[in-house]
Amino acid sequence: MAAPLPLEEAQARLLAMARPLPIERVPVGEALGRYLAEPLVARRTQPAADLSAMDGYALRGADLPGPWQVIGESAAGHPYAGLVGPGQAVRISTGALMPGGADMVLMQEDAARAGELLTLTGSPPVPLGKHIRHCGNDFAEGAELLPIGARIGPAQVALVLSAGQQLAPVRRKVRLAVIDSGDELAADPGRCGLHQIPASNGAMLAAMTAPWCGEVRRIGPVPDSLGALVEALDAFEDADVIVTSGGASVGDHDLIRPALESWGATLEFWKVAIKPGKPLLIARKGQKLVVGLPGNPVSSHVTAFLFLLPLLKALLGAAEPLPRAALIPSAENLAAGGDRREFARACWDGRTVTTRLNQDSGALSTLAHSNALIDRPARAPELAAGTPVPVYLIENGGIA
Repeated sequence: MAAPLPLEEAQARLLAMARPLPIERVPVGEALGRYLAEPLVARRTQPAADLSAMDGYALRGADLPGPWQVIGESAAGHPYAGLVGPGQAVRISTGALMPGGADMVLMQEDAARAGELLTLTGSPPVPLGKHIRHCGNDFAEGAELLPIGARIGPAQVALVLSAGQQLAPVRRKVRLAVIDSGDELAADPGRCGLHQIPASNGAMLAAMTAPWCGEVRRIGPVPDSLGALVEALDAFEDADVIVTSGGASVGDHDLIRPALESWGATLEFWKVAIKPGKPLLIARKGQKLVVGLPGNPVSSHVTAFLFLLPLLKALLGAAEPLPRAALIPSAENLAAGGDRREFARACWDGRTVTTRLNQDSGALSTLAHSNALIDRPARAPELAAGTPVPVYLIENGGIA
């Protein structure tokens, strides 16, 4: 039997199987959270002309120290149509077009106005063009503003529009299927026998993956039966990714592997040297990928964070699909690690990180009160409080 794979090798093997989904062009507001499938190239120059960066007066630096005759106004969206000549000034507001002939903006705090007569009371800007947003100061037409694979957040939505584009080229969202399996699962949490637990993993996984999926379909709980599992897999022939929860271990009733073989899938790898989440399984049937997660809720959550979410991001064309750890000081002494790399549920309070007491892989209450995972390597040495440790922040609504 092959040894469990190291985390990074398993992640690399999974992402190497991901083929980005077809490109579609959607209104940029609908592309939020997705990834550019083509570089963003500016179709216009920003700003398209010289604009004022302050409220004040547009005039000629050659006429300093004044006085000036105010001949009109340039407001945002309402430019002054004429030219500024010797000894003349135009009242100007922030964002307004600089009138022809003017090469500086005198801030209103540095001037006094009596009727149409303007005089200098403070200091002119240094350099004279300091308060002008010059044409192309942000970007020029034809410039590449964002690369392929860049995530589209709120600022990127504004940039796409400012670049003169209404549609964003992105990958089609993932069609995901989730199969919750196990004889011990009860569909109705209010009618759960002593030998059962509520079926919660499917709902948890659907919630975790929703931002990257066009649809998430669920079946379950599916009983521990080879025929029932194959039938469930058959129901999702049009899915891009199928996620199973439970049945991926080595017990007599863990039937995911034989079910996948009967269904015609090829096992790519099984078991990763992490805790929780060792019995992770990856299989493939054609272009369809199957991610077999452990049945314990915490193991399922952690492996989904480390494998399933990066896979979905890769299918959507993300340049950097893997999560990044940050070095955060531990608020407590940390004991020496075991033989497997461990991801401990923890709480980050904005300064330090503290592990939760109950690290059992079935302890959902601990997970729900956590917003971070501390990454402890195999056979890690004891660490004193205050030592920075690698931490993954999880979007989990954890209570600090």
